[in-house]
Amino acid sequence: MNIAKHLNKDNLHHAYLIEGKREEVLPEIFKFLKSLGIETNSNSDFTQIALDSFKIEDARNLKSFGSEKGFSQEKNAKKIFLISANNFLLEAQHSLLKMFEEPIHNTHFFLVVPDVSSLLKTLVSRFYFVSTSSDLSLEVKDAELFIAMPLQKRIDYIKNLLIEPEEEDEDGNEIIVLDSTRAKALKFLNALESVMHSKILKNSSGLTLPGVPGGTHTFQNSSVSCFSHIFKVREFLRQPGSSAKSLMESVALIVPEK
Repeated sequence: MNIAKHLNKDNLHHAYLIEGKREEVLPEIFKFLKSLGIETNSNSDFTQIALDSFKIEDARNLKSFGSEKGFSQEKNAKKIFLISANNFLLEAQHSLLKMFEEPIHNTHFFLVVPDVSSLLKTLVSRFYFVSTSSDLSLEVKDAELFIAMPLQKRIDYIKNLLIEPEEEDEDGNEIIVLDSTRAKALKFLNALESVMHSKILKNSSGLTLPGVPGGTHTFQNSSVSCFSHIFKVREFLRQPGSSAKSLMESVALIVPEK
């Protein structure tokens, strides 16, 4: 992966949105900033924010910090904000719209997310977008197996998928989770949709919905209701307080069997 080809030293965009794995993208950005002569250690004009969920209070803080004048006295010195989050809550996205619509002189933002489809299109349009073409091959294989599973095994799969990661190490230090349960759920939904779309093209035979005795539906009818439900689940997953487990279990119920 090389995102440097999207980053022009001589014409730096005010805001970049980069879709990809945090652990892969961040080293690339640090390397690029170094090539610009920008220090990322002990530099008051460089701010790194790494969160699981980016909330409304985080958006307010970012707007406040972003509008402040830089500390450096050097001419054309740049303020850099490097933000990575698994999930941007809807209220936070709305709050950031105006800030990214009106560039701030010599202030540049690098926003790293695992899945750009989780963001408002109006927010995405304000960025220079870079996709690292995240590999979903493992999730696609799991999605194919998931469709073939009986209902109880689907429920068990969801339970294992959404095991909460540890938030502290053995010494009690906070760990920034690279792939939160909600991020994993959203990634799995993307793979599931991809597999379903493939099946639409390959198969027009009837499918059976789990939990519906003798319930046979045409592929088209089953897939339409399923895609609609997945869309709603994806929207609810982005809302604070929603139950990822309940939402994903509802997907297990509605996805047609192979």
